[in-house]
Amino acid sequence: MIHQRLALGLGLGTLLAIGAASTALDIKSRHDAAWVTSSLDILQRTSELRLLLSEAEATSRGFVLTAAEPFRAEFEDVRGKIPAAFAELQRAVADSPMPTQLLSQTDALIIRRIEIASDVIRLKAASDRAGLEALARRAEGPATMSAITANLDRFATEQRALLAQRSATSKATGSLLLTIDLCGLALLLVIAGYLIRRAYLDDQALRASLVRSEAEAVSLAERAEKQHLDLVEAHEKLRHSAEILQNTFNSMAEGVLVIDAADTVVFSNPAVEDLLGYRHGRRLSEVRSRLRVYESDGVTPIAPHDLPTPRALRGESFDRREMIVHQPDRDATLRLMISGRPLRDAAGNITGAAMVYHDITMAHETERLLQQAQKLDAIGKLTGGVAHDFNNMLTIITGTIETLADEVRDRPAAAATAALIGQATDRCTELIRHLLAFARKQPLHPRDSDVNSTIVDIAKLLRPTLGEQIEINSILEEETLIAHIDSAQLANSLVNMAINARDAMPNGGKLLLESRRILLDESYAAANAGVTPGSYIMIAVSDTGTGMSTEVRDRAFEPFFTTKEAGKGSGLGLSMVYGFVKQSGGHIKIYSEEGRGTTIRLYIPVPKGQSATPARPEPPPPRGEETIFIVEDDLLVQDFVVSQLQSLGYKTITASTGVEALAKIESGQSFDLLFTDVIMPGGINGKELAEEALRQRPGTKVLYTSGYTDNAMVEHGRIDQAALLLTKPYRKSELAWMVRRALVGLAEDTSIAAEQRRAHS
Repeated sequence: MIHQRLALGLGLGTLLAIGAASTALDIKSRHDAAWVTSSLDILQRTSELRLLLSEAEATSRGFVLTAAEPFRAEFEDVRGKIPAAFAELQRAVADSPMPTQLLSQTDALIIRRIEIASDVIRLKAASDRAGLEALARRAEGPATMSAITANLDRFATEQRALLAQRSATSKATGSLLLTIDLCGLALLLVIAGYLIRRAYLDDQALRASLVRSEAEAVSLAERAEKQHLDLVEAHEKLRHSAEILQNTFNSMAEGVLVIDAADTVVFSNPAVEDLLGYRHGRRLSEVRSRLRVYESDGVTPIAPHDLPTPRALRGESFDRREMIVHQPDRDATLRLMISGRPLRDAAGNITGAAMVYHDITMAHETERLLQQAQKLDAIGKLTGGVAHDFNNMLTIITGTIETLADEVRDRPAAAATAALIGQATDRCTELIRHLLAFARKQPLHPRDSDVNSTIVDIAKLLRPTLGEQIEINSILEEETLIAHIDSAQLANSLVNMAINARDAMPNGGKLLLESRRILLDESYAAANAGVTPGSYIMIAVSDTGTGMSTEVRDRAFEPFFTTKEAGKGSGLGLSMVYGFVKQSGGHIKIYSEEGRGTTIRLYIPVPKGQSATPARPEPPPPRGEETIFIVEDDLLVQDFVVSQLQSLGYKTITASTGVEALAKIESGQSFDLLFTDVIMPGGINGKELAEEALRQRPGTKVLYTSGYTDNAMVEHGRIDQAALLLTKPYRKSELAWMVRRALVGLAEDTSIAAEQRRAHS
C-alpha cells in the first residue's frame, strides 16, 4: 500500500510536474504564437505604408506631367492616410527599442518627402518653372525617397528575421510539449494533441498570412507597374501634343509671345523673334529698350505702361491694336497689329499673358498705293467735271470777247482791255486743256506711231531747250517699236518730263531717254493697282538730279502740286503725262531717291496683233539649291523675291538695309550670292555693300537690282559697266536666269545669257 501510495504519489507528483510543465510550455507556446502574429501584423502594416508612399509619389508625378486635378485630389487623400498608418506601425513595435529608433528616423524622412511632393504640386499649379527646375536640381526628393526605402527595407528584413526566429521557437516548443505528452498520461496526450492542433492551426495561419503578404506584394507591384505604364503613356501623349503645338507655333507667320507674371518670356516662336529682335536668354525689358513704339499715326509715342504686355499683365484684353515699331539698330520700321490676353490660374489670379503679333507693313503699303490710285482717279473725275462745265462757260466768254473787240476797235482804251481779256481767255483755255488731259478727257488722235522716231525728234529739240549744262543721251531698242498712240501728246509728255528733270539739275547733269519692249506679269499687276498684265513698250526718262522724297513722289501726279517757287511752275506737267498715259491704256511709274536722281517710266500697251515675245516656247526657268542673301528695303519687293526664289528651290536670308546686311556678313552668315538693291537708305548703298563684302570675303558673287534702268545706273556711275543688274520690274523667269548667271560666273555666261535674252525679249 505504501508502495502504491508512493507510486501514486510519484504518479501524482509526476502528473503534477507534467501538468505544471505542460502548463508552462502551453503558456510559452501561446506567447510565441502571439509574437509570430505580431510580426506578421508589423510586416502587413509596413507593406501598407510602402503602398501609401508609392501612391503619394505617383500622384504628385502625375500632376506635374499632366496638371490634372484628379491627381492632386488623390495625393491629398493619400497624404492624409500616411500619418495614421505610420502611427499604427510605431505602436506595433513600441516594445522593441531598435525598430522604434529606426522608425523615428524614417518618420522625419517621410514628413520631408511629403513636404517636397506638396511643394512640387504647388509650384506646378503656379506654373513656376524656375522653382521646379531649382527643386529638380537639388534632387532632394529622390534622395529622401531612397533613404525611406532603405530604412523600410532594413526594418522589414529585421522583422522577417525575427519572424523566422519566433516561428522556429514556436515549433521547438511544440515538439518538446509533444515529447512530454507521449511520456505522460492520457490527459497530457489530450492536452498535447490540443496544443499540437493549436500549433498546427497557428502554423497554417502563419502560412496563410505569408501567402496573403506575397499576393499583396505581387498586387502592389502589378499596380505600381500599371500606374508607371499609364504615366509613361500620358507623358508620351503630352510630349506629342506639345511637339505638335510647338511645330504649329513655329510655322506661323504671326508672332506668338507668352510671358509669366514676372514679365519673363516662357515661349516665343521664330516670327516674334524676327519682328521684335528677341533672342533666347535676352530679357524682355532689354528688347523694349531697343524699340521705339508709336501709335498708328507713326508720330505719337506710346507710354511704357500702355504697351501691350504691361496692359495684358494688368488683366486687360485687346484685339488688333495697331502700332508702329521702329528698330534703330536694324533701321527698320514695322506696322504691327497686336492682340493680347491675360492668363489666369484656377483661382482667377493673373499668371502671365499671351500676345499675338501680326505684321501688316506690306498690306498697309499695298492699301496706301491703292488709296493713292483711287485718290488720283477721284481727283480726275472731279477735275474733268469742273473743266467740262468751265469749258462751256469759257466758250461763251471767248465768242463774246471777239464780238466786243470788233465793236470797240475804234476806241483804243476799250480795245486794249478787250485784248487783255482775250489773252486771259486763251490762258484759261490752255489751263482747261491741261486739266482735261489729267482727267483723261482730252481729245486724242491715236495712230500707229514709231516710238523711237518720236524720242529721237524730241531729243534734238531738247538740246537747245535744256541748255549745254545738261548732257542728253538716248539708248533705244534696236527694233522698230510701233505704238497706237497720239504721237503729239507723247512728244509733249517727253518734253514735260525733260523740263522737270532740268529743273531738278540746277547745276547740270545727265538726262537719259530709253525705250524697249517689256512684259508686265500677274505679280506686277497685283502689286500695282490698275495694271493689266501683258506686253508693253517702256519709255524711260532718267536724270541725275535732286530726286524726290516719298511724300513728294506720292503727290507728283496731283494737279497744281509743285515743289518749285511761286510763278516757276503750274504743277500740271506730270499730271498731264499721267492723264495721257492712263487715257492711252498704259501705266506710269516713278523711281526716285533724294539726292540720287529720278527715273519715270511710261508703259504703253503694244497694239493688238503685235507680240512682245517671239512665238517660240519659253524655256523652263533654271532652279538651284544655293543660299541667296537678299538685301532690299522695299518689304513688298523683298517678300516677292523670297517667295519666287524659294519656289525655284533656293534658300534665302534677308536684310532691309546695308547696315543690317553688313552685320550678318561680319557675324559669319554663309551665302552663295549677294542679291542687293543699288539705292538703299541707311548710309550704305548696294555698291558700297558689295565692295565691303568682297573685301571681307574675296570671290563673293554679286547681283544688283534697281528700279532705275541698267543704262541709267551705268550712265550715272552707280555701278560698274561689267556688273550684273536686274532692273525692276522683272518676271520670275528673268529673276531665275539672272540669279543662275550670277552663280555660275561670267565665264559660263554664253548659253545662260542666250536663254535669258530669249526669255526677256
